[in-house]
Amino acid sequence: MEKAIPNIPVDDLAKAKSFYVDGLGFNVTFEVSEDGHTGLLGVARGEMEITLANPMPGHGRDACVALRVDDTDFYYNEWSPKVKVLRAPKDENWGSRTFDLLDPSGNTLFVMGPVTGK
Repeated sequence: MEKAIPNIPVDDLAKAKSFYVDGLGFNVTFEVSEDGHTGLLGVARGEMEITLANPMPGHGRDACVALRVDDTDFYYNEWSPKVKVLRAPKDENWGSRTFDLLDPSGNTLFVMGPVTGK
């Protein structure tokens, strides 16, 4: 099986862990850190996997990760009470239902799924 796993920069591993694990329900798959604030953190939820890194010099900032899901509204309803969502789900003219949010380091999570007629 081939799979791409995004590696995104974060400012503080502890804040990122709280956001992704407590806020979005991801599980920790690995963690390498001496102080809890720098290092690497792998998180997964179902087939979605992300690696969070601090520091991550030379890789740019303000990443955007697309998360493909089966039901956009399910994730919106679960996540919006826990984390700040930038905009509510909407049907795009290119055939997906989307919403997005920012993590504590300014990275965009772009959630997209099939249009459901809602």
